[in-house]
Amino acid sequence: MRAALGYVQINLYGGSYGTRVAQHYARRYPQLTRALILDGVVPPQLALGPAVAIDAQNAVTRILARCREDAGCHAAFGDPLEDYAALRETLADHGVPVNLPDPRSGKPLQFEFSQQHLAAVLRLSGYSAEQAALLPLSLHLARHDGNFQPLAAQFLLTTSAYDEVLSYGMHNSVVCTEDVPFFAGAGVERSAQQQTFMGTVQVDALLALCRDWPRGPMDPDLHAPLDSDAPTLLLSGTADPVTPAAYGVEAARGFKHALHLQLADQGHGQLAVPCVNRLMAEFLDLARTPADITKLDTSCTKAIRPPPFFLSLSGPAP
Repeated sequence: MRAALGYVQINLYGGSYGTRVAQHYARRYPQLTRALILDGVVPPQLALGPAVAIDAQNAVTRILARCREDAGCHAAFGDPLEDYAALRETLADHGVPVNLPDPRSGKPLQFEFSQQHLAAVLRLSGYSAEQAALLPLSLHLARHDGNFQPLAAQFLLTTSAYDEVLSYGMHNSVVCTEDVPFFAGAGVERSAQQQTFMGTVQVDALLALCRDWPRGPMDPDLHAPLDSDAPTLLLSGTADPVTPAAYGVEAARGFKHALHLQLADQGHGQLAVPCVNRLMAEFLDLARTPADITKLDTSCTKAIRPPPFFLSLSGPAP
């Protein structure tokens, strides 16, 4: 496509798994790569999967601790980490029947809200700072009022949104080729995974699935450390549940000219965060001279704040 369009070099933007693709393109075609922007970074050495449960746990703990430290949120809910722990214990014994209007269609719906449903809400809420803003309220209503409707609605909305955009067959083929064969060498203890709200369910499911799922070809150096001259902007959210900021720090070591921005309390993917689009454009201008990327004025990121927590179903405090 690059050749057909007549470009000598291209700037690459990669988000999430796309960061792995962009880094490998830079490895394969260094002379064709002008600059990279990596958003929600996966270091090439990393096999995604074994640490996901731990990273998701850390993100949720950070979100709920931020509520505890916020005067308004603490006044409304106390310590939401206590609500979280109590609900995990309750749902470990049995699910809770929930009746609610389907948030997608409005039709009456009944299902049993289980520990796995809670795990899905906790994990997926961390992807977006907007969804995270609802979490303390939803946990509080479920524990103290027996009202599981908000948690159930969050589960239905977030999972249906992913169902609409994900190709599960392709996902399985990629993961079974590029990640699962390397789980044993990831250095993540199973006991540490078991202490999280996700547990080992996802890892065990992938291991079982990939015994029979077809695999594709993979370049032997896909997981080798990178050594690139391309000027690179790396973007991380400090509350990212799947590609934490530490991954960006590790990936930055593979570039001679790297600038890593860590956006406070943001989730997975910074493209829509205020001022980031301007920073990306200015970075690409500075990348004409790789050493100049350190001149990028990132002061606008200091004003970035996550959305305020919902203190009631009506929304945040005025």
